[in-house]
Amino acid sequence: MKIIVSIKQVPDTSGKVAVNPDGTLNRASMQTITNPDDMNALEAALKMKDATGCKVIVVTMGPPPAAGMLREALAMGADEAILVSAREFGGSDTYATSQILAAAVNRIGVESDDIVMCGRQAIDGDTAQVGPQMAEKLHLPQITYAAEITKDGNTVTVKRMLEDGYMTIKTQTPCLITCIKELNEPRYMSVGGVFEAYSKPLTTFGYEDLKDDPLIDATTIGLKGSPTNIFKSFTPPQKGAGMMLEGADKATCEQLAGILAKKHII
Repeated sequence: MKIIVSIKQVPDTSGKVAVNPDGTLNRASMQTITNPDDMNALEAALKMKDATGCKVIVVTMGPPPAAGMLREALAMGADEAILVSAREFGGSDTYATSQILAAAVNRIGVESDDIVMCGRQAIDGDTAQVGPQMAEKLHLPQITYAAEITKDGNTVTVKRMLEDGYMTIKTQTPCLITCIKELNEPRYMSVGGVFEAYSKPLTTFGYEDLKDDPLIDATTIGLKGSPTNIFKSFTPPQKGAGMMLEGADKATCEQLAGILAKKHII
């Protein structure tokens, strides 16, 4: 049994976000982190590894510097890492990204008792589309919003979090599961894990490695092959300093009413 975990390097949105003229994010100018929901998916896989001894493979699509994030996943306990990186893949939207990642998973191979895991969504797009799209292209049953996962033989039981409650679903492997932050608390890297990370295999899949997969078509990958077109993207202006009024007397209330009236708010 093996678990393939799709993770993504995303901009740290707590800092400054820069946008390129074509509407895509200028990732090179921003600090990056591992997508939070993907960390929960990785922790779920590592817990299964602790319990069953299965193999955990992490895969990401991104520029060469994303290898550093993969090393961190290896330091946490993953066994292998795969970086999917090529100029032909740059600028892909969720549709094109799922095409490429599904091809990479096909290259790895999915056996009868395997599981593919993803985070629910990435904080740079918040679409929650890539995981389900991968499942469709890999012809796998999918369960989203996993808040609890139990594996028993060749079946997986998942407790899904909904807006107003929970839904429990059972399916057979192989399958794809998307995970949410309520699922677990991701572990830290260990000192020993950091040293071991550089002795574990990290492979790069380029365009030449995946081009023979039916999912890899020049018309459906990269920026030109992405059906989603960004009309406009910009950094919102910073808000000015606020105004504080102190007091709870009639004069303060009249002053506040005068300010709001002057701004045509009331």
